Amino acid sequence: VARRLSLRKHPECHSMAGGKAIEHLAQTGNQELLTFRLPMQQYRNCDFSFSGLQNLVSNAIVQKEKEEGIQEGELLSCVKDVAAAVQHAVAVHIIQRTYRAMLFCIKNSILPSKNATLVVSGGVASNQYIRKALQNLADVNDFALLCPPPRLCTDNGVMIAWNGIERLRAGLGVLHSAAGIRYEPR
Repeated sequence: VARRLSLRKHPECHSMAGGKAIEHLAQTGNQELLTFRLPMQQYRNCDFSFSGLQNLVSNAIVQKEKEEGIQEGELLSCVKDVAAAVQHAVAVHIIQRTYRAMLFCIKNSILPSKNATLVVSGGVASNQYIRKALQNLADVNDFALLCPPPRLCTDNGVMIAWNGIERLRAGLGVLHSAAGIRYEPR
């Protein structure tokens, strides 16, 4: 969405990553000026998907560009409102699916009845709007919320690799032998 909105051209966002730019602009945007249908409402499972939302947002951006008479790649006057509406829709989708997963785990005794913890990491956990929504969800359901500091909420690939290294060191079924395995940072 940040790329489609050309946020690198926005004076407040030129050096920010896309998610950070969306979060920054959303702070002063009006999320109610645009509403997006939430993804996967017809499915009663815990899966996440943002592709349908991305299509809705893309179509809304095209429509706004036509209304404003601008070409793709130019900044919309309502860019902050689009950012706020997108961030809100993403947050609601995450909350709904996470809540469904929490209920599933409780119902099936996968989690302890007391002192359950919701752990959120990766880039999404660095977004303060989403983090606050997840904190509210956890509080209402008597869960603790555990999130790394935002500076550590980076690329999920790095976090998955770190988890793999820790599991390998602990001998938790990643490989029978680490012989011949070489680790290299990018």
